Amino acid sequence: MKTSELLKLFRQHNITLVEHGKRHDLYYSPITGKKFPVPRHKEEIKVGTLNSMLKDAGLK
Repeated sequence: MKTSELLKLFRQHNITLVEHGKRHDLYYSPITGKKFPVPRHKEEIKVGTLNSMLKDAGLK
């Protein structure tokens, strides 16, 4: 999954951007109450990293 596809999924679940970084952005999930980093790379996100972000977001 690309970062752009992941961000669309986040918007559907009201997961919001908290802070911009140089290489990663920090997002907040109201579902879990956690903040977690999301890379701003344009390439595919590795499976383990993607699963970790989805778990932190409360989507998996």
